[in-house]
Amino acid sequence: MLASSYPLLDIFLTTLYIFLFIVWLMILFQVITDLFRSHDLSGGMKAVWFIFILLLPFLGVLVYLIARGGKMHEHQAQAVQAQQKAMDDYIRTTAGSASAADELAKLADLHAKGSLSDAEYEAAKKKIIHA
Repeated sequence: MLASSYPLLDIFLTTLYIFLFIVWLMILFQVITDLFRSHDLSGGMKAVWFIFILLLPFLGVLVYLIARGGKMHEHQAQAVQAQQKAMDDYIRTTAGSASAADELAKLADLHAKGSLSDAEYEAAKKKIIHA
């Protein structure tokens, strides 16, 4: 009964409209994120852009994309670089900078100086080799 009152073309158009609305929402959130991430805009200009986007959402997003689309790409690239740098720093600090060979060299040096006994040296060496 529902199929007879709602033809196939109407189903297609409704699906298309929903898809376009979801795409527009994604663009809207990306624009708002970029607006607040921008360091090259003053607080007043951010407020003006935000009010413009709130009052005239479709036109505001379109004008923002035309006026600041290139800056959006730059801000996204900077955010990705900062995130990658933070991840690299975290990995470096977590993994440690010393390799197994460096650790073994330090152990041999400590053993040669007499800071480690033979048993301690062998136990630490096995621990590094089998880690």
